Amino acid sequence: MQWIIFMLLLFISSVEMLTQNRWKKQASAGLLENCTGCILCSEDNGCITCHHRLFLLIWRDGIRQFGMCVHTCPPGYFGVRGLEVNRCIKCRSPSCESCFSRDFCMKCKDKFYLYKGQCFRQCPPNTAAQPGTRECQETCEPGPWSEWSTCTHESRTCGCKWGVETRVREAPEAAREEGAACPALHESRRCRMKKHCPGGEHRVG
Repeated sequence: MQWIIFMLLLFISSVEMLTQNRWKKQASAGLLENCTGCILCSEDNGCITCHHRLFLLIWRDGIRQFGMCVHTCPPGYFGVRGLEVNRCIKCRSPSCESCFSRDFCMKCKDKFYLYKGQCFRQCPPNTAAQPGTRECQETCEPGPWSEWSTCTHESRTCGCKWGVETRVREAPEAAREEGAACPALHESRRCRMKKHCPGGEHRVG
């Protein structure tokens, strides 16, 4: 009877050891998978320190914080290199896909338009949406047209049947600096000239 109890206890002990070894192997495999590129790694929190070329990405799942070492930061983050650790920092705006700094977006997510580092569902006043680039571009409203110039042909004001006259208008300096797409700022049209020049030919300029 004692021999049977001994064998039963030995069997239970062996099963427990096998179970523990299997769990340790699984835990080690999971830790190794989660610690790719790490110098220091925690079983509970993942990577703590990365190799110098990699970025440390920290993401949160509820109250849990977990670190990963990545070659490039994912969408919604930007990389900052430091003396001790390179980090992926999250863009402040949730509508930003990639940013230069926390508050300056370079590309917006779908259905948003980029304007001066910010993302908008609708472009601000005095700007127009550009579907191709998903950016808001400054609109340009030029000033009034000037008077038509003197009718000329090859710098002459007379002696020909037809010539050309022009007029111009100015665009706001701010709009030009922003690269706004302005409507025509220069127009030309045909005009009739005097066939004969009284008192001789007169040249412009």
